[in-house]
Amino acid sequence: MNTFPCELAYRLAQGKGEERWLVEGLWSERAVGIVGGEPKVCKSFLALDMAVSVASGRPFLRRFAVQRPGPVLVFAAEDPLHVVRARLLGIACAAGVPFEKLDVHVITVPKLRLDDGEDRRRLSETVALLRPRLLVLDPFVRLHRIDENVAADVAPLLESLRSLERRFELAVVLVHHSRKGAGGMRGGQALRGSSELHAWGDSNLYLRRRDRDLLLSVEHRAAASHSGELALELREEGDALALHVREEQAQPCESPCRPSPQDRVLQALDGSQRSVTARELRSLCRMRTSAVSDALSALVGQELVLRDQGGYRIAQQ
Repeated sequence: MNTFPCELAYRLAQGKGEERWLVEGLWSERAVGIVGGEPKVCKSFLALDMAVSVASGRPFLRRFAVQRPGPVLVFAAEDPLHVVRARLLGIACAAGVPFEKLDVHVITVPKLRLDDGEDRRRLSETVALLRPRLLVLDPFVRLHRIDENVAADVAPLLESLRSLERRFELAVVLVHHSRKGAGGMRGGQALRGSSELHAWGDSNLYLRRRDRDLLLSVEHRAAASHSGELALELREEGDALALHVREEQAQPCESPCRPSPQDRVLQALDGSQRSVTARELRSLCRMRTSAVSDALSALVGQELVLRDQGGYRIAQQ
């Protein structure tokens, strides 16, 4: 017989009784997860800031302690290498780290595809060689040629990164975009593509703008999340250009913000693997027929939702 090994529950190994952090309160040790947000909200700056902090042991965002520093491996698919260098240099200056001693390794090939078996093998061998504490991949949309809205296509790519975490005991940061017009939704629900992305993350950081404020929210699978939102600013001091936590924090809402009708329709469509009729949406969203109709008209006009013979579905971004 070739059965799976099992153990009685009371014989399972006990944990240490406290959460183990890579970055205190913000990223669990060996966590895989998302740094998400709409375009131009400094997602890449945030991911590279974590890279510099983990590699140097200096506090992330000049505030949050790094408990287990070590080498970092980065692939920045959208930015030229000289831009990546300049950003890392500025963050290192802000952190007070000698740039030439920074243990950050940058993959220099023009493309890396997680849906390509050879590229996955080369990434695994690179990780095996360098044994980084943290792997940063930025952004997800440049790491594949699949349909992000199809869970069956997305899941194997995410599982390949989970496999790296398990084999090499490292954390993985995947930078990913939020969909357009989803500013009123929760960070994970606003992510572009399949809901597999939100479900995959152990620790997630979400950036968004509210008026002139750049706000950071934190989400964990198995630990208490940071309460409220942190207000950040991109600060330039000489050669140092880096994100900092603002001393005067943005005031939280007095009551939870209720999603708009359009956000509720988007959320309902995002959870479906098929087209959904207006009648079904009325039931899922618990909205009046006229409100669903108005929301759908607006979303179709914004090209966020497509209509076909089966009903309505999220437009591919």
